[in-house]
Amino acid sequence: MWHGRFSEPTADDVKAFTESISYDWRLYKYDIVGSIAHATMLKEIGILNTEERDQIVKGLQEIKKDIEAGKIEFDPNFEDVHMNIESILTARIGPVGAKLHTGRSRNDQVALDIRMYMRAEVLEIRRLLRGLQKSMVRLGVKHSRLIMPGYTHLQRAQPTLMAHHLLAYVEMLDRDFGRMTDCYKRINVMPLGSGAIAGSTLPLNRELVAKLLDFPKVTQNSMDAVSDRDFALEVLANIAIIGMHTSRLCEDIILWASSEFKFILIKDAYATGSSLMPQKKNPDVAELARGKTGRLYGNLMSLLTTMKGLPMTYNRDMQEDKEAIFDSVDTCKSVLAVLAKLIEHIVVDESRIGKAANDALLLATDMADYLVKKGVPFRNSHEIIGKMVSYCVTERKALTDLDLNQMRTFSSAFDEDILKVLTLKASISSRTATGSPSYDNVVAQLKRWDGIITSEEGMSQV
Repeated sequence: MWHGRFSEPTADDVKAFTESISYDWRLYKYDIVGSIAHATMLKEIGILNTEERDQIVKGLQEIKKDIEAGKIEFDPNFEDVHMNIESILTARIGPVGAKLHTGRSRNDQVALDIRMYMRAEVLEIRRLLRGLQKSMVRLGVKHSRLIMPGYTHLQRAQPTLMAHHLLAYVEMLDRDFGRMTDCYKRINVMPLGSGAIAGSTLPLNRELVAKLLDFPKVTQNSMDAVSDRDFALEVLANIAIIGMHTSRLCEDIILWASSEFKFILIKDAYATGSSLMPQKKNPDVAELARGKTGRLYGNLMSLLTTMKGLPMTYNRDMQEDKEAIFDSVDTCKSVLAVLAKLIEHIVVDESRIGKAANDALLLATDMADYLVKKGVPFRNSHEIIGKMVSYCVTERKALTDLDLNQMRTFSSAFDEDILKVLTLKASISSRTATGSPSYDNVVAQLKRWDGIITSEEGMSQV
């Protein structure tokens, strides 16, 4: 493609080092759609006649069909997906194919392709986020009144509902959904027509191309348009946060499935065994999903590092964006999809969780709040209950084993109504503030989320 300037062919090892067709081939459909729009615009401004435009469009459509039918083998001698498609087109329709690249550079061409690719993938990731939320909401509905221990520092802290615990992840994933929705706006800007750096002397109609490709606006600075990968970094950052959230979810699943907890049973189809120990049933799906988060972080840091020292405008370093982008997108989609299925097939051991929740120490804060309602300053009530807990631990008693007279040795503020406080159901029922896990609150949240997810099913646009 540059033999006019060069007097000798590119060395074979340089060809092997610089090619990207081995991975950017997957942009083919976006490259073809973009090229059809570009050819349509070239006809409108008089660069192509109707017959030439039709030849190019028909040729590109046939190439797309042949690629999808597995009839085309890409040639690394043509470096990338753009030059491969152009060379195939020219070989099929002759010199007219050589007119297609008029008024554009691979710099703005790849910027267009990657934006169109990421538009589609962001919509798919949003769909998968909702799918994972749906699985958790359904599990929550199935066990909406199940009380379980809530944990801080991995120590039993206060009683909560399992559904409330699951809804915490639903909220996390909704923030991910929102970030993906928001970044779509910055992806959805059309860069074609920016050329290599300074646009073109031809009267390109960029707005027509944008309309044909369903972009609401075009980029406003040609230098920024070809050197910008902020939109890709933003998606990789969002995916990295999704990875952090799914990793935390997986950590809970792994703990809950352990012999020490035994809160849940993972169905055999979503677990694996040991090659040595016949009794083992391992939560490998959750562990792998947790582990893949490291790759998502690495891809983000890779592209940030690539971009940080680049002078204006396009530099070949930016070819390194695609493998990071493709890997993060593929990894994110696979994690979201498999976790939704895993959670859908989880069996909850309500009896085991109920026994774990039947720990009177979970009610210690409720007792402190009881004293506050009786007029005791919170710091004093905290100290009083702390001494009661210490006494019970020493005497190997539960807080609920103490009778009223024993309680009054710690504070005269205790009265007979303290007995109404010292039940798990009373504790849960009293947590009525917005965002707290009372039965009514949690049922309302489950209904709210079911409504949101159901109303969006089938929708694909932002």
